[in-house]
Amino acid sequence: MREIINKLVQRITSFYPHLKKDIRISHADTTPNEFIHKNLKSSIPFSLGLTILFFFVADKAGLPMFFIPLFFIIMFLILFNFAFLKLKGIINKRKNEIDKEVLFLGQYLLIKLYSGKPLLNALIDLTNSQGVASKYIKEIVDDISTGNSIENALQSAIAYSPSDKFRKILFHINNALKLGIDVTGPLSSVLEEITKEQETEVKRYGKKVNSIIIFYMLAAVVIPSIGMTILIVILSFVSFSVKFYHFLAVLFFILIIEFLFMSVFKSMRPAVNI
Repeated sequence: MREIINKLVQRITSFYPHLKKDIRISHADTTPNEFIHKNLKSSIPFSLGLTILFFFVADKAGLPMFFIPLFFIIMFLILFNFAFLKLKGIINKRKNEIDKEVLFLGQYLLIKLYSGKPLLNALIDLTNSQGVASKYIKEIVDDISTGNSIENALQSAIAYSPSDKFRKILFHINNALKLGIDVTGPLSSVLEEITKEQETEVKRYGKKVNSIIIFYMLAAVVIPSIGMTILIVILSFVSFSVKFYHFLAVLFFILIIEFLFMSVFKSMRPAVNI
Protein backbone atom coordinates (compact mmCIF):
# COMPACT_ATOMS: atom_id res chain seq x y z
CA MET A 1 0.00 0.00 0.00
CA ARG A 2 2.80 2.38 0.91
CA GLU A 3 4.56 1.64 -2.39
CA ILE A 4 1.37 2.44 -4.30
CA ILE A 5 1.03 5.74 -2.43
CA ASN A 6 4.68 6.61 -3.07
CA LYS A 7 4.28 5.87 -6.80
CA LEU A 8 1.11 7.97 -6.88
CA VAL A 9 2.90 10.86 -5.13
CA GLN A 10 5.86 10.64 -7.52
CA ARG A 11 3.48 10.57 -10.47
CA ILE A 12 1.66 13.69 -9.27
CA THR A 13 4.97 15.41 -8.51
CA SER A 14 6.08 14.87 -12.11
CA PHE A 15 3.22 17.14 -13.23
CA TYR A 16 4.80 20.03 -11.29
CA PRO A 17 8.35 20.42 -12.66
CA HIS A 18 8.81 23.85 -11.06
CA LEU A 19 7.77 22.70 -7.58
CA LYS A 20 11.32 21.91 -6.45
CA LYS A 21 12.51 25.39 -7.40
CA ASP A 22 9.49 27.07 -5.78
CA ILE A 23 10.13 25.17 -2.55
CA ARG A 24 13.77 26.25 -2.62
CA ILE A 25 12.83 29.90 -3.23
CA SER A 26 10.19 29.90 -0.48
CA HIS A 27 12.61 28.19 1.97
CA ALA A 28 9.96 25.61 2.83
CA ASP A 29 11.49 22.82 4.91
CA THR A 30 10.21 19.98 2.74
CA THR A 31 10.78 18.08 -0.50
CA PRO A 32 8.46 17.98 -3.53
CA ASN A 33 7.29 14.44 -2.67
CA GLU A 34 6.67 15.38 0.97
CA PHE A 35 4.82 18.51 -0.12
CA ILE A 36 2.51 16.55 -2.43
CA HIS A 37 1.98 13.77 0.14
CA LYS A 38 1.11 16.23 2.89
CA ASN A 39 -1.18 18.10 0.53
CA LEU A 40 -3.03 14.90 -0.38
CA LYS A 41 -3.42 13.92 3.30
CA SER A 42 -5.04 17.26 4.10
CA SER A 43 -7.13 17.86 0.97
CA ILE A 44 -8.76 14.40 0.66
CA PRO A 45 -10.37 14.31 4.17
CA PHE A 46 -11.61 17.91 3.85
CA SER A 47 -13.04 17.14 0.42
CA LEU A 48 -14.81 14.05 1.79
CA GLY A 49 -16.22 16.01 4.71
CA LEU A 50 -17.57 18.76 2.44
CA THR A 51 -18.96 16.14 0.06
CA ILE A 52 -20.86 14.43 2.90
CA LEU A 53 -22.42 17.78 3.85
CA PHE A 54 -23.27 18.42 0.22
CA PHE A 55 -24.89 14.96 0.02
CA PHE A 56 -27.46 15.88 2.70
CA VAL A 57 -28.13 19.22 0.99
CA ALA A 58 -28.48 17.53 -2.42
CA ASP A 59 -30.76 14.87 -0.95
CA LYS A 60 -33.08 17.50 0.54
CA ALA A 61 -33.04 19.53 -2.67
CA GLY A 62 -33.65 16.47 -4.83
CA LEU A 63 -30.54 16.94 -6.93
CA PRO A 64 -29.24 14.07 -9.11
CA MET A 65 -26.66 11.89 -7.38
CA PHE A 66 -24.07 12.37 -10.13
CA PHE A 67 -23.44 15.81 -8.62
CA ILE A 68 -21.88 14.12 -5.55
CA PRO A 69 -18.69 12.77 -7.20
CA LEU A 70 -18.47 15.92 -9.33
CA PHE A 71 -18.62 18.05 -6.17
CA PHE A 72 -15.90 15.92 -4.55
CA ILE A 73 -13.60 16.32 -7.56
CA ILE A 74 -14.10 20.10 -7.64
CA MET A 75 -13.51 20.47 -3.90
CA PHE A 76 -10.43 18.25 -4.06
CA LEU A 77 -8.93 20.27 -6.92
CA ILE A 78 -9.62 23.54 -5.11
CA LEU A 79 -8.15 22.39 -1.80
CA PHE A 80 -5.22 20.63 -3.45
CA ASN A 81 -4.22 23.70 -5.45
CA PHE A 82 -4.68 25.98 -2.43
CA ALA A 83 -1.35 24.75 -1.04
CA PHE A 84 0.37 25.83 -4.26
CA LEU A 85 -1.24 29.25 -4.01
CA LYS A 86 0.00 29.49 -0.43
CA LEU A 87 3.51 28.61 -1.63
CA LYS A 88 3.30 31.34 -4.29
CA GLY A 89 2.11 33.75 -1.61
CA ILE A 90 5.22 33.05 0.48
CA ILE A 91 7.40 33.66 -2.58
CA ASN A 92 5.62 36.95 -3.35
CA LYS A 93 6.05 38.02 0.27
CA ARG A 94 9.79 37.36 0.09
CA LYS A 95 9.93 39.20 -3.24
CA ASN A 96 8.23 42.28 -1.80
CA GLU A 97 10.52 42.25 1.23
CA ILE A 98 13.58 42.38 -1.02
CA ASP A 99 12.14 44.87 -3.52
CA LYS A 100 11.38 47.37 -0.76
CA GLU A 101 15.01 47.48 0.34
CA VAL A 102 16.93 46.39 -2.75
CA LEU A 103 17.95 49.94 -3.65
CA PHE A 104 19.21 50.68 -0.14
CA LEU A 105 21.01 47.35 -0.10
CA GLY A 106 22.76 48.07 -3.39
CA GLN A 107 23.71 51.61 -2.42
CA TYR A 108 25.06 50.43 0.93
CA LEU A 109 27.15 47.80 -0.84
CA LEU A 110 28.39 50.39 -3.35
CA ILE A 111 29.50 52.74 -0.55
CA LYS A 112 31.40 49.90 1.12
CA LEU A 113 33.16 49.07 -2.14
CA TYR A 114 34.01 52.72 -2.79
CA SER A 115 35.60 52.86 0.66
CA GLY A 116 38.04 50.16 -0.43
CA LYS A 117 36.55 47.10 1.24
CA PRO A 118 36.70 43.75 -0.58
CA LEU A 119 33.42 42.38 -1.86
CA LEU A 120 33.22 39.58 0.71
CA ASN A 121 33.83 41.96 3.62
CA ALA A 122 31.21 44.33 2.22
CA LEU A 123 28.70 41.48 2.04
CA ILE A 124 29.49 40.50 5.63
CA ASP A 125 28.92 44.11 6.74
CA LEU A 126 25.56 44.03 4.96
CA THR A 127 24.45 41.05 7.05
CA ASN A 128 24.86 43.20 10.18
CA SER A 129 22.86 46.12 8.77
CA GLN A 130 19.26 46.90 9.62
CA GLY A 131 16.48 45.78 7.35
CA VAL A 132 14.81 42.59 6.23
CA ALA A 133 16.91 42.26 3.07
CA SER A 134 20.09 41.71 5.08
CA LYS A 135 19.01 38.13 5.82
CA TYR A 136 19.08 37.37 2.11
CA ILE A 137 22.67 38.60 1.93
CA LYS A 138 23.42 36.42 4.94
CA GLU A 139 22.30 33.38 2.93
CA ILE A 140 24.97 34.20 0.35
CA VAL A 141 27.63 34.72 3.03
CA ASP A 142 26.67 31.43 4.70
CA ASP A 143 26.94 29.68 1.34
CA ILE A 144 30.45 31.09 0.92
CA SER A 145 31.34 30.04 4.46
CA THR A 146 30.54 26.40 3.60
CA GLY A 147 33.36 26.42 1.03
CA ASN A 148 31.69 27.66 -2.14
CA SER A 149 33.37 30.38 -4.17
CA ILE A 150 31.82 33.84 -4.33
CA GLU A 151 30.91 33.27 -7.99
CA ASN A 152 29.10 30.00 -7.25
CA ALA A 153 27.32 31.45 -4.23
CA LEU A 154 26.13 34.44 -6.26
CA GLN A 155 25.06 32.16 -9.11
CA SER A 156 23.00 30.06 -6.71
CA ALA A 157 21.41 33.20 -5.25
CA ILE A 158 20.58 34.42 -8.76
CA ALA A 159 18.89 31.13 -9.62
CA TYR A 160 16.76 31.02 -6.45
CA SER A 161 16.07 34.71 -5.78
CA PRO A 162 12.36 35.64 -5.73
CA SER A 163 13.16 39.24 -6.73
CA ASP A 164 14.07 40.20 -10.30
CA LYS A 165 15.71 43.41 -9.11
CA PHE A 166 17.87 41.62 -6.57
CA ARG A 167 18.71 39.02 -9.20
CA LYS A 168 19.77 41.81 -11.57
CA ILE A 169 22.16 43.29 -8.99
CA LEU A 170 23.71 39.92 -8.23
CA PHE A 171 24.04 39.13 -11.94
CA HIS A 172 26.02 42.31 -12.65
CA ILE A 173 28.26 41.72 -9.62
CA ASN A 174 28.88 38.12 -10.60
CA ASN A 175 29.48 39.04 -14.23
CA ALA A 176 32.05 41.66 -13.20
CA LEU A 177 33.85 39.11 -11.04
CA LYS A 178 33.99 36.62 -13.91
CA LEU A 179 35.35 39.28 -16.29
CA GLY A 180 37.84 40.47 -13.70
CA ILE A 181 36.72 44.10 -13.78
CA ASP A 182 35.84 46.56 -11.02
CA VAL A 183 32.43 45.77 -9.50
CA THR A 184 31.54 49.38 -8.69
CA GLY A 185 30.94 50.39 -12.34
CA PRO A 186 28.33 47.74 -13.22
CA LEU A 187 26.77 47.99 -9.76
CA SER A 188 26.37 51.77 -10.08
CA SER A 189 24.78 51.38 -13.52
CA VAL A 190 22.27 48.75 -12.41
CA LEU A 191 21.29 50.83 -9.36
CA GLU A 192 20.51 53.79 -11.62
CA GLU A 193 18.40 51.49 -13.77
CA ILE A 194 16.50 50.15 -10.75
CA THR A 195 15.93 53.71 -9.50
CA LYS A 196 14.34 54.65 -12.83
CA GLU A 197 12.21 51.49 -12.71
CA GLN A 198 10.94 52.35 -9.23
CA GLU A 199 10.16 55.93 -10.29
CA THR A 200 8.18 54.54 -13.23
CA GLU A 201 6.32 52.13 -10.90
CA VAL A 202 5.37 54.99 -8.56
CA LYS A 203 4.11 57.14 -11.46
CA ARG A 204 2.13 54.21 -12.86
CA TYR A 205 0.70 53.54 -9.40
CA GLY A 206 -0.40 57.17 -9.08
CA LYS A 207 -2.28 57.02 -12.39
CA LYS A 208 -4.01 53.77 -11.43
CA VAL A 209 -4.98 55.12 -8.01
CA ASN A 210 -6.57 58.23 -9.54
CA SER A 211 -8.76 56.04 -11.75
CA ILE A 212 -9.75 53.65 -8.95
CA ILE A 213 -10.54 56.53 -6.56
CA ILE A 214 -13.23 57.68 -9.01
CA PHE A 215 -14.81 54.21 -8.96
CA TYR A 216 -14.46 54.16 -5.17
CA MET A 217 -16.29 57.46 -4.77
CA LEU A 218 -19.08 56.20 -7.02
CA ALA A 219 -19.43 52.70 -5.56
CA ALA A 220 -18.85 53.47 -1.87
CA VAL A 221 -20.10 57.06 -1.47
CA VAL A 222 -22.29 58.44 -4.23
CA ILE A 223 -24.35 55.38 -5.21
CA PRO A 224 -25.15 54.22 -1.62
CA SER A 225 -26.15 57.70 -0.41
CA ILE A 226 -28.18 58.78 -3.45
CA GLY A 227 -29.45 55.25 -4.06
CA MET A 228 -30.80 54.92 -0.51
CA THR A 229 -32.57 58.28 -0.79
CA ILE A 230 -34.19 57.36 -4.09
CA LEU A 231 -35.08 53.89 -2.80
CA ILE A 232 -36.79 55.26 0.31
CA VAL A 233 -38.81 57.71 -1.79
CA ILE A 234 -39.87 54.97 -4.22
CA LEU A 235 -40.78 52.52 -1.44
CA SER A 236 -42.91 55.18 0.25
CA PHE A 237 -45.16 55.31 -2.85
CA VAL A 238 -45.69 51.54 -2.87
CA SER A 239 -46.39 51.40 0.88
CA PHE A 240 -43.38 49.21 1.58
CA SER A 241 -42.12 49.57 5.14
CA VAL A 242 -38.35 49.76 5.46
CA LYS A 243 -37.13 47.69 8.40
CA PHE A 244 -33.97 48.10 10.41
CA TYR A 245 -32.43 44.93 8.98
CA HIS A 246 -32.74 46.45 5.49
CA PHE A 247 -30.35 49.20 6.55
CA LEU A 248 -28.07 46.57 8.08
CA ALA A 249 -27.99 44.73 4.74
CA VAL A 250 -27.03 47.92 2.92
CA LEU A 251 -24.39 48.65 5.56
CA PHE A 252 -22.99 45.13 5.13
CA PHE A 253 -22.85 45.66 1.36
CA ILE A 254 -20.97 48.96 1.82
CA LEU A 255 -18.49 47.30 4.18
CA ILE A 256 -17.80 44.60 1.57
CA ILE A 257 -17.08 47.33 -1.00
CA GLU A 258 -14.78 49.10 1.47
CA PHE A 259 -12.74 45.94 2.17
CA LEU A 260 -12.66 45.17 -1.56
CA PHE A 261 -11.17 48.55 -2.42
CA MET A 262 -8.75 48.35 0.53
CA SER A 263 -7.44 45.03 -0.77
CA VAL A 264 -7.17 46.46 -4.30
CA PHE A 265 -5.18 49.49 -3.10
CA LYS A 266 -2.91 47.26 -1.03
CA SER A 267 -2.25 44.82 -3.88
CA MET A 268 -1.54 47.64 -6.34
CA ARG A 269 0.99 49.43 -4.17
CA PRO A 270 4.50 48.98 -5.60
CA ALA A 271 7.12 47.35 -3.38
CA VAL A 272 9.07 50.59 -2.96
CA ASN A 273 10.03 52.47 0.16
CA ILE A 274 8.79 55.97 -0.63
